[in-house]
Amino acid sequence: MTSYSRGRRVIGAATHYVENQPPWRVDVDEYALNAPLVGAVRAFGAEWADDALHDTGALVGSLGFQRDAELANVHTPVAHAHDRWGFRLDEVEYDPSYHRVLGAALAAGAHTSASADPRPGAAVARAAHFMLFAQVEPGHACPVSMTHAAVASIEGSPWIAEEWMPRLHSRAYDPRLVVEGGKTSALVGMAMTEKQGGSDVRAGTTVGTSMGGHAYQLTGHKWFCSAPMSDAFLVLAHTTRGGEDEGLSCLFVPRILSHGTRNVFRIQRLKDKLGNRSNASAEVEFDGTIGTLVGEQGRGVRAIIEMVQRTRLDCVLGTAAGMRQSVAEAVWHARGRSAFGARLIDQPAMTAVLADLALESEAAMLTGLRLAQLFEADATEHDVALRRLATPVAKYQVCKRGPHHAYEALECLGGNGYTESFPLARRYREQPVMAIWEGSGNVIALDVLRALTRDPSSVDAFADELAVTEGASRLLDAHVRGTLDLLIEVAGEPDFAAPNARRLTEALALALQSSLMLRHAPTLDAETFLAARLGEDRAAQYGVLPRGTDAAAIVARH
Repeated sequence: MTSYSRGRRVIGAATHYVENQPPWRVDVDEYALNAPLVGAVRAFGAEWADDALHDTGALVGSLGFQRDAELANVHTPVAHAHDRWGFRLDEVEYDPSYHRVLGAALAAGAHTSASADPRPGAAVARAAHFMLFAQVEPGHACPVSMTHAAVASIEGSPWIAEEWMPRLHSRAYDPRLVVEGGKTSALVGMAMTEKQGGSDVRAGTTVGTSMGGHAYQLTGHKWFCSAPMSDAFLVLAHTTRGGEDEGLSCLFVPRILSHGTRNVFRIQRLKDKLGNRSNASAEVEFDGTIGTLVGEQGRGVRAIIEMVQRTRLDCVLGTAAGMRQSVAEAVWHARGRSAFGARLIDQPAMTAVLADLALESEAAMLTGLRLAQLFEADATEHDVALRRLATPVAKYQVCKRGPHHAYEALECLGGNGYTESFPLARRYREQPVMAIWEGSGNVIALDVLRALTRDPSSVDAFADELAVTEGASRLLDAHVRGTLDLLIEVAGEPDFAAPNARRLTEALALALQSSLMLRHAPTLDAETFLAARLGEDRAAQYGVLPRGTDAAAIVARH
């Protein structure tokens, strides 16, 4: 475990006098130090949130918050199926540090502030807060994201929304499963997938039998239940009424029923995950569990589709947040460490790597905030069409780039980076979950194909988005022409589509990111990004930049 003492190194005996190591990177304003993020927040219409974002930046950059982030991952959740007398308990115990982190994120509105106060720029401001918290402690972002996304699914079901929406919009945090007295806030998790189905949610075997009205009684087993101590869950089940099959429906399952007793929610075990260790994921059993219909019976996938879109958005934001942490830690280390007669940051090979990592981070952040802007309350029909295609496109590319980016940044710290004493080892284990959650690579790429065929307006909207920078770069213009040609070919030849889904998705993503960089990044940064990703001299590894690139200037901005 990392040793902290007033945020400075501990100096012991003379043989352990520490030199040539950077100071602790604590007590900083993570928002103020992230110039690209500050600029993007203003460019996307949320400049009014600057003061609150500075407060969040100072909080997550503080010694205390970083200490809590570490403790929450060292002291991982523990499941308790029974109490000492043998009664069913079905609770998960978290370290107090996790509760402090999660409570701070809710207090800042990182979950539902955009829907609670839908002013212009609210979705962008909420996204920026979410990224700042996820930059330092990503595990808690799971219940924060699901609660943010659940609003879109339940707001159309007044029999649920009337009671629960005020609780979801609350910035209070109460971790208890309260039987008596109630509480004014709530978090929402979800339990969709089953062991025999995974992403194929229609293959699930959980059933719900109508009890009359909107109520159903559930029986089944869920292979992944995220954040099992949430106050309620969205669950998919095959429902029946009067013995007749209704199809796959979405149900809202509270942990505590309206009359104050606990719903049947059997926690079988917690998943032993590669990363995301501060956050619990469980297998759960339903046996006579009570749920309430969300939307229409038999239209479960439709009921959760907007939730899925928003959790995919947060996968992009979470990955971008991780990229920012990686860049910040790598640059900090390189500024404070010398080798072979010069600081690492002044070594040309290292400078090129840091610059390339910074460009990737900025492109991911701009993609995430532009995507968030498309989810504003006043989004136009054009925005809705654009986000239908842009969301899976962005999710595929940004989240797949995350693990490699984290590894390369980790390597900048050398052996230190490979130890758990530094946060980049944790980040390296964290990034893959963003690519897997809410649809792994093939699922997302095939969703892009579905958007092309089922919603042609999304293609037109995407083309309009790219047209904004038409003529600004011959390199990008050529890439866009080739991408649109590929799109037409994919749309016209079904047998050609699936094998080339990934190729098309990546091409669309690079076109979008390049266009955003041209619009919002300095000319040097934008042109370097385009040449390194689209140019003839591009390479597979980070740190291969066009000849003559002023890499030091790029790094200095980050």
